[in-house]
Amino acid sequence: MPEVTETQLPGVGVRHDFTTAAGQRLGVIAHRGGRRELLVYDTDDPDACRTVMQLDTDDSRTLAEVLGASRVSETVAAVQQRIEGLSIDWITVPAASGFVGRTIADGEIRSRTGVSIVAVVRGADTTPAPEPTFAFAAGDVAVAVGTPSGLDAVRAMLGS
Repeated sequence: MPEVTETQLPGVGVRHDFTTAAGQRLGVIAHRGGRRELLVYDTDDPDACRTVMQLDTDDSRTLAEVLGASRVSETVAAVQQRIEGLSIDWITVPAASGFVGRTIADGEIRSRTGVSIVAVVRGADTTPAPEPTFAFAAGDVAVAVGTPSGLDAVRAMLGS
């Protein structure tokens, strides 16, 4: 089995790369929102992509099914999520957001939405469990945990 390298892409997700038995280099970027990109690298330039295919969640599942992946663990995770009622999302704070320069406490995010900001990714730096005094900057990615409706409310608050 080929060795798979994993590269964290702050604010984006994770990229997995491997080389096939035939010598072709492939990669998959797993974006935090669920979208995937299938990368086929150029054989002459290993840093350039010959093809990048955008896959939504359904496309990814279909491809995995065609390739023979089991859906058991995915089904268990979906059932567990429904039972617990929790979701996680990575919400980008746009430059035009009214929250740029404001703190988590200013927005009373937890009180108003029931959502917890469990981390904030700013460039290459991550602030886990930010204090209520943490001030947002344009481009920050807030890692938020709560109900789907609560996450919708936070997205609306942050202007994402």
